[in-house]
Amino acid sequence: MLIRNGKYQDEFYTGERVWVTELLNDPAAPAVSLARCRVSPGVTTQRHRLSVAEWYVIESGSGAMEVGAEAAFPVGAGDVVAIPQGVSQRITNTGETDLVLQCVCLPRFTPECYEALD
Repeated sequence: MLIRNGKYQDEFYTGERVWVTELLNDPAAPAVSLARCRVSPGVTTQRHRLSVAEWYVIESGSGAMEVGAEAAFPVGAGDVVAIPQGVSQRITNTGETDLVLQCVCLPRFTPECYEALD
């Protein structure tokens, strides 16, 4: 079954301080969503938590990731970060180029899943 026809939605900026392109987020596929996210150099995203599990797959750039009470740890291209549902998170772009990552949510992300913490 075809869910998307390859014509991706335009990139948009969120209050989380992230540029987002939703690649898959459709009620026809409720089990998962996929978004490409871009964080500008020097930017720290809004601390938040989701009511769904999330994985960050870092495509390019470098950053410092915070998950729950863990100390910030470095991330870069090829890294995958698992974020359990209900756990706080944010990421800082520590590099000089955009930090680009894929965000996979299970089940799919909806605005009701998001809770800002700062």
